[in-house]
Amino acid sequence: MMDTLGIALMGTGRMAEVYGPRIAAHPGMRLEAIYNPRPAAAEAAAARYGGRPSTDLDALLADPGIDAVVIATPTDTHVDYVARAAAAGRAIYCEKPLDTTLDQVTLALQVLREHPVPFMLGFNRRFDPDNACLRTAVQAGDIGALNMLMSWSREPAPPPIGYVRASGGYFVDATIHDIDLLCWIANERPVEVVAFGSCMFDPEIGADGDFDLTMTTLKMPSGALVHINNARTCNYGFDQRLEAFGTAGMLQTRNQRDDLLLRWNSTATEAQAPLKHFFLERYDRSFTHALDEFHAAVTTGRAPSVGAADGHAALAIALACTRSAKEGVAVRPQYDLP
Repeated sequence: MMDTLGIALMGTGRMAEVYGPRIAAHPGMRLEAIYNPRPAAAEAAAARYGGRPSTDLDALLADPGIDAVVIATPTDTHVDYVARAAAAGRAIYCEKPLDTTLDQVTLALQVLREHPVPFMLGFNRRFDPDNACLRTAVQAGDIGALNMLMSWSREPAPPPIGYVRASGGYFVDATIHDIDLLCWIANERPVEVVAFGSCMFDPEIGADGDFDLTMTTLKMPSGALVHINNARTCNYGFDQRLEAFGTAGMLQTRNQRDDLLLRWNSTATEAQAPLKHFFLERYDRSFTHALDEFHAAVTTGRAPSVGAADGHAALAIALACTRSAKEGVAVRPQYDLP
């Protein structure tokens, strides 16, 4: 198996801006091309990150210099691009979610069964060093049996309403990160979910039928309870914390800051520097580590550690949360795979 992967980056938007520089700098990857059907966008991105611009996807996927694709396009294009890349025999790294509907994710699973190429879904928070360290400690039994697992995930400001309308809703867009991460830490998936949602910050989001403030409880088969709270607005930065409570102790991750110096004076104590601004800053290393995992899996011939079935499960849970919050009922996620 090759050690250096020729990569085609698909997309030129916000997530392509995350992956473009990292692919170009990765010692095991060559950024061969950047795809966008709009020539000006493809050319501008190629000028920034390297590689050649491409507007012809069929020709790009037929190029023998392309070993893998990184799909960083809008969610509603993911399944089509996955199908085309898989049929061409290219390894695939795809941003989450695979889609906003289980029917489309099921279609992707069927395609990947027919064309069994390496496939990795971009749940990057698994690859954050703090989160991974907490998971290792939980699985090693450092706190005994897991009783409760809690996540705080609050964003600095709401996204544009156009983004919200295409996102699949708050649980599918944002909470799904927490869902995947906490199920991975607990090593189990919920049998039942209860969720509540409000709109407290952006009236446009509420008028569109979505939430910008949510609380979610997942009941695990072991009896452990998982709590997730999310907010689209947080005036002190990107609030990201975890807590695992067990029969023999507790584990926590803390918020990250640019400056960790502790200061003590007449007006304040301890850390005074603001929190990391948003996900690009807070989870900067996780995206590189995720690409490391993809490269290692493809070049050694093993399956990536997070795949399409994980995406199906996380979406099933997120959709159950959406239904629970809108109908005011407890919901059992539908995990049935084709």
